Amino acid sequence: MEKIVGLAKRRGFVFPGSDIYGGIGSTYDYGPLGVLLKNNIRTAWWKAMTQERDDVVGLDSAILMSPKVWEASGHLAGFSDPLVDCKNCKKRWRADHLLEAKSAEMAGLREAPVEMKDVRCPACGGELGEERQFNMMMKTFLGPVEEAAAVVYLRPETAQGIFVNFKNAQESARKRVPFGIAQVGKSFRNEITPGNFIFRTREFEQMEMEFFVKPGTDEEWFESWKQFMMDWFTRFGVKADNLRFLEHAKEKLSHYSKRTVDLEYQYPWGWGELWGCANRTDFDLKQHEKHSGQDLSYRDDLTNERYHPYVIEPALGLDRAMLVFMLDAYEEIDGGRSTTTDAVKDIETVLRFHPAIAPIKAAIFPLSKKEPLTGIAHELRNRLARRWSVQYDETGSVGKRYRRQDEIGTPFCITVDFQTVGEEGVPGDDKVTVRDRDTMLQERVAISELESYLAAKLGC
Repeated sequence: MEKIVGLAKRRGFVFPGSDIYGGIGSTYDYGPLGVLLKNNIRTAWWKAMTQERDDVVGLDSAILMSPKVWEASGHLAGFSDPLVDCKNCKKRWRADHLLEAKSAEMAGLREAPVEMKDVRCPACGGELGEERQFNMMMKTFLGPVEEAAAVVYLRPETAQGIFVNFKNAQESARKRVPFGIAQVGKSFRNEITPGNFIFRTREFEQMEMEFFVKPGTDEEWFESWKQFMMDWFTRFGVKADNLRFLEHAKEKLSHYSKRTVDLEYQYPWGWGELWGCANRTDFDLKQHEKHSGQDLSYRDDLTNERYHPYVIEPALGLDRAMLVFMLDAYEEIDGGRSTTTDAVKDIETVLRFHPAIAPIKAAIFPLSKKEPLTGIAHELRNRLARRWSVQYDETGSVGKRYRRQDEIGTPFCITVDFQTVGEEGVPGDDKVTVRDRDTMLQERVAISELESYLAAKLGC
């Protein structure tokens, strides 16, 4: 993790939030490459979810919603975590997280369950205070007056915006059940113990989809979307050995859930949640119908049957997905692997991103900083930039430039050399050298065919 965090800041993927002022707890800014990487992951998810399927439509609901939405959903009354304070250093901790950590530490050593009296503060070893509930909703005020009547909340999830728009989306898109509504957007949770870089933060971006099905078909659809989660990550390069499913025990299910399965990833600290799939039954639609007075049932126009659909929800955090793609792509090569330079053979870092995910698709190098090589390289950069995110680099040896691009995951490097333009008495071949990041093979490609060559290699 330390290496990933260091690389992320050094190369412009992720910066600590408000860095020049010493930062603010668990907030991050996404740099030039981080923005591209997030955009590519978001696009890949959106395309797989809504473009490649004909049974899912999109939505972008407001972050600020009526407080009645959160009353109906149960967030105002029950969206809380058990909190304990250290009497010595005053730090706050999630009680359930501390109990889990202590239980793992003492596995096999005792039969009685671990209690809070057995746990000390992880930071200073101090005594912990009484456990109390802490609501994670972030509140603000709508309008010029800060009073109770003006209180609104920053949404803790994007799902409720989908539920309250169920009728609007279904009727306007003319969709019949089963169908889904997908949304990508910011959510906010006042987490007590955020941490592990961008794994758990207070401000994050969610990619959620609510799939509405006829009761009785929910288990079949649950299995389908559960497999979709695994297939999507492996499709874009995540190693299957680093993924597994974890079924939630019935006694630990959320109040709305009939069944929940997590797709877990093997992080540096162990297995943890990546993508969750929940069978939310008809809880949400019935709750909003009850509190709003609006009919949110569905009528099948073929059978004239009316019912409240069950909902299958695959919910993924974009920030967490980005962390997984970086972790899984990361590789260190001791002594380096470049054969084109006499540079110091220290440890070389390669991010083996899938081409669809990679922030930069290709880098263009002139072998010399002089014309006509630089002119051709700039012209190539401008032409390719109409389709892909590309970089121009003329600084340092070609070997060092390869290393810089390998470290940020660029699939292809293109070198304009003297063979391209020719030398005295020798005509140029109007070709460039294309080097593959993973195989390191180099191929001469005609400039006139370069765009179609890259399109075939990149798959886009």
